[in-house]
Amino acid sequence: MNPANVLETRYGPRLDCPDAAQDPALGQSLAKGPAGVALWHVENVLAGHGTWAPVRAWLSAATRAGLSAADSGCLFYGAPAVAFVLHAAGADGHDRFRPARDRLDQATAALAHRRVEAAHARIRRGEPPAFAEYDLLHGLAGIGVHLLHHMPGSDALAAVLGYLVALAAPLEVDGQELPGWWCAHDPHRLHTPGGHANFGMAHGISGPLALLSQARLRGAVVDGQSEAIATITVWLEQWQQHGEHGPWWPEWITREEAATGRPHATGPGRPSWCYGTPGVARARQLAAIATVDSARQEAAENALTACLADEVQLARITDRGLCHGTAGLFQTVWRAARDARTPHLDAAARRLADTLVGRHAEPESGLLEGAAGQALALATAARDRPPVSGWDACLLID
Repeated sequence: MNPANVLETRYGPRLDCPDAAQDPALGQSLAKGPAGVALWHVENVLAGHGTWAPVRAWLSAATRAGLSAADSGCLFYGAPAVAFVLHAAGADGHDRFRPARDRLDQATAALAHRRVEAAHARIRRGEPPAFAEYDLLHGLAGIGVHLLHHMPGSDALAAVLGYLVALAAPLEVDGQELPGWWCAHDPHRLHTPGGHANFGMAHGISGPLALLSQARLRGAVVDGQSEAIATITVWLEQWQQHGEHGPWWPEWITREEAATGRPHATGPGRPSWCYGTPGVARARQLAAIATVDSARQEAAENALTACLADEVQLARITDRGLCHGTAGLFQTVWRAARDARTPHLDAAARRLADTLVGRHAEPESGLLEGAAGQALALATAARDRPPVSGWDACLLID
């Protein structure tokens, strides 16, 4: 199957050329805007299909309103987002877009230092964080992804890793000891008096765990990193639940649940990359590989295998995107299968690939919940080899 041909027939004009009527401020969003669609075209041309013209067109749309290097910048918005795409365009060794890329790298490094300083000041005050301080989508874990892959020897990366080590230290709130990543605010959909602790890859502690582990695997190590990996790993094990169809984790816990040691949820939710067992299991697998712990690695892989064998869980996947749909589930399982010690994930990835090929396109064009992300996962399924551009580093599963 040629993914480029599938793109033409299935995704049509959504990914063909930018819509001039689109909100220019959305352009620099890797999640929803032209920056994410540019990433699809980068992967496509590096794999031998198409030309660089659509890459330039989508990048032009992404930067039409300028780029933000403000403190709200993150992997999925602003200077770091576009820098990530420009580096992906040079993944074949050709030094494309270098002047712009170098300027954005400098802005990203400066942003990382500012955000780390603000986070340490918050820690010194003894206050709980917002998950946008540390998470993958909005926080320092996401900025750390770009630094790890594209500025691996920088003091900015060392600062981010040092901050994540500090984040793993316990936090005392109203006399109760809580994990350092305890958030005072609610998660997205539910009121949680006293805040919550989040498990997911997108907004929870699985993202920092995956980054700390990948950094160790790539030789980027700071003091306390191994201990932080162990702290987060043990916490995830303490909250692992055991159901009829294997292990699972709640999406988050409240102060009441933290005090009793039991979640209110009685079973697993949707098996998605962003919040479900697949993302947590992949983070745990990476941690086990980084610490050379074969027993924990096999436990993580077995949890993922059991999840994928449960038709009730799989039926909860109702969309086709990366964030919480079929595409993200497939890409996560495919990456886990390549590293697996256990034998069953390869077959599970093939089954998911067949499901992905049979799905219609998402109505929107974006990366996380739209057609661009779906097309990128489809390309992995078709080629059965790692993305040439390394695009799935932005999901922390590579």
